[in-house]
Amino acid sequence: MGTERIRELLEGRKGQMKACLEACAGCTLCAESCFLFMEKRQDPEYMPVYKVLKTVGLLYRRRGRATPEELGRMQQLLWRNCVLCGRCYCPFGIDLPAMLAFARGVLRSQGIYGVFPHTSGAPEAERAEAGAIPREA
Repeated sequence: MGTERIRELLEGRKGQMKACLEACAGCTLCAESCFLFMEKRQDPEYMPVYKVLKTVGLLYRRRGRATPEELGRMQQLLWRNCVLCGRCYCPFGIDLPAMLAFARGVLRSQGIYGVFPHTSGAPEAERAEAGAIPREA
């Protein structure tokens, strides 16, 4: 894992990251603009701000350090729980889609990718369960 590379990427967005983390009032209004949040019975893990805080927010606070398990969890949040449609809206002006796209870029820098559409390269049985591929009879 390349902690130094993560730090470099975070440093390039330090101002934006700090503003995002300070501006978030925890109002959860962004969740109402997310169709996945509404579709998934308002599961907090689908809230846009939750995904930002638990990915780049966590990396920012830890200065780029994360375990492989934590990066795997981030992969799930960023690809499985988000289609990056750009509809998430923050009344305080946080550019949530940009932060989520940046978080994906950070993971890509570590060789962690998602598989479009809306999966994270999950095993076929799990993808079939989610309806991503047809089940065998």
